[in-house]
Amino acid sequence: MERTRAEVDATLQTAKLDAAELLPAAHCLRFGPGTEGEASLWGCAYLMSCIFFPPFSCSLVIRGDKDEQAVLCSEDKTYDLKVADTSNMLLFIPGCKIPEQLKMEETHCNIIHTEIFGFTNNYWELRRCRPKLKKLKKLLMENTYEGPDSEKEKDSSHLKYTTEDLLDQIQASEEEIMTQLRVLNACEIGGYWRILEFDYEMKLLNHITQLVDSESWSFSKVPLNTCLQELGPLEPEEMIEHCLKCYGKKYTEEGEVYFELSADKICRATAQMLLQNAVKFNLAEFHEVWQQSVPEGMTTRLDQLKGLALVDRQSRPEIIFLLKAEDLPEGDQERFNSLFSLREKWTEEDIAPYIQDLCGEKLTIGALLTKYARSSMQNGVKVYNSRRPIS
Repeated sequence: MERTRAEVDATLQTAKLDAAELLPAAHCLRFGPGTEGEASLWGCAYLMSCIFFPPFSCSLVIRGDKDEQAVLCSEDKTYDLKVADTSNMLLFIPGCKIPEQLKMEETHCNIIHTEIFGFTNNYWELRRCRPKLKKLKKLLMENTYEGPDSEKEKDSSHLKYTTEDLLDQIQASEEEIMTQLRVLNACEIGGYWRILEFDYEMKLLNHITQLVDSESWSFSKVPLNTCLQELGPLEPEEMIEHCLKCYGKKYTEEGEVYFELSADKICRATAQMLLQNAVKFNLAEFHEVWQQSVPEGMTTRLDQLKGLALVDRQSRPEIIFLLKAEDLPEGDQERFNSLFSLREKWTEEDIAPYIQDLCGEKLTIGALLTKYARSSMQNGVKVYNSRRPIS
């Protein structure tokens, strides 16, 4: 049965409430026959999208496999989802109007009969978090691109991933995923995202640098069309252009498209090529070989290798070896455990490139070191070691 105005007024009188101090409209709530005892996670996501984001401005999606902690993603941000209990019962009421909305209406319905869709005694707490992107590289590395003539491309059994596939499997927003694809130098080939095999990427880069040298071009002004014309017979034009994008900055001058190649990126890639097949490399010998391997006119520097290679200055002779930040664990504690397992004590200068990506909006490198490491002085230099025993 639906309540009448007289019954509502009698209830207000029993509760000793003055009807004149209230809005004239009254919501009369009742549980429908199909009321759900527990509001679903998807229902919560929809509700949060209505509350925290303007209508139709963006969509929210919950991502995570069965063995992963669920995250909520907007178009450009990722949030941890955490269940919190409340002593108050939360009711889900489709189309329910709040007092501010009722005040804006010219006429108010005296009695609003409202059916409850569902209820719950807990809610989902949102906390901004770093996107979980390590899985993205892992998926793309399952089937790297070695060129159009490779045997791998003739085998259709290798897994490939479209944008929709990645959005379905990676716990990050679409914008964060697309940004990371650019960081990984991934490209779309036939509708699928691929990472170039490093040797193939270096082959493309070598073609470009040799052409620049033979034509006596400046590395700051490499013409796209001429590159495509000269190198097109050797490799697909889209791969040549992709390589130019990876190692240069595109610009237009007098209607012609040019690329300004980055000496730092080319020197870094050359160093990776030299180090990937060596467990450890004598630092002095490496310096010499590295400088001889880069294009003429470019100067190699150790600061070009931050987050890629590590120098051990305690060994005699000093050595350098490959250590890529992107290959380290994604979690904060796991990352520090891995680093302190590799080296007991670190200077801030050495460890900073390997924890930089762990910093959030309000978390600095200094704060991370304070939380996960303790400092001491060694030969007049501040060093950091683990706060907990490393097995």
